[in-house]
Amino acid sequence: MSSVEEKGFESSAAVSGSAEWELDCYSRPVVADGKKLWEVLITDSSGKMRVCEALPSNRVNSRELRRVVEEAIDKADVKPSTIRFFRGAMFNMINIALSEVEVVARPSRATYALAQWLEERYRDVYPKMEGYRQSMAMADTGSSFLDIRTPTKLPDALRGEKYAFVSLPLAEFREGGGINAENIGVGRICPIDDDLASDEFVSGIVILSSRAKALASWMAGTEISSLSADLRRRNLVIEADINTQFLMARLNDGQREEGAIFEEGKDKLRGLHFVSVQKDEDDDPAGFWLLREMPSGL
Repeated sequence: MSSVEEKGFESSAAVSGSAEWELDCYSRPVVADGKKLWEVLITDSSGKMRVCEALPSNRVNSRELRRVVEEAIDKADVKPSTIRFFRGAMFNMINIALSEVEVVARPSRATYALAQWLEERYRDVYPKMEGYRQSMAMADTGSSFLDIRTPTKLPDALRGEKYAFVSLPLAEFREGGGINAENIGVGRICPIDDDLASDEFVSGIVILSSRAKALASWMAGTEISSLSADLRRRNLVIEADINTQFLMARLNDGQREEGAIFEEGKDKLRGLHFVSVQKDEDDDPAGFWLLREMPSGL
């Protein structure tokens, strides 16, 4: 069994880093000297830069977090312009810590590289540490059936005229594929797990709108993280920032069946899916997002 990691900074010199960073500060399923392990994890959106620092439980505060962030910035080749964080329970502390750092703090579940890293640590790192508690690791993996949020209706000016459930080969999103940063408009492409087969098909939704540019710009500003077909309520929902939902459309019987296939496709590829906003079927996207639903229990 390994001991608790104290501090680390990793960066791949072969790949240029990103100015968009992602941060988490939370307790982990490890008990050391009778106290929970607390960690600060910082990565960039490419996942190439990683910072990990353990904090004593009596020093989990905004001052210590700000120190870790500032030290990471000092060491980084590419300085951050934006830092995203998804942990609602730590919102106040993280927000205070970042308020005195020259970055834009964005509450967001679009922290895909961070989610990948956390999954890796829950799978490969924490179980090998002294004091690992599996019961603590499973504590936050409950079902979402008690979700009682009510989605906010989209303004009429931003609603699409048509929606279609579609799919694309995963190979299109990898190196050499047809979708890249040059042709996604104001969208974003999330990281893809290396072990997913390139011949699998990624489920997606195409939104056709005469106001495609306005809708895509709005979506880019809301920190869109995923889309979901709520089959019970028959809603097509946009998930944004930390816990906001927007109602995109109501699903009729046929669309509900397509929505079920969409959700099955997401489950098959660990939550991976996409949305494209276009003026018409032949137009280039005003915004294209490859998204991933945030895994539970992180």
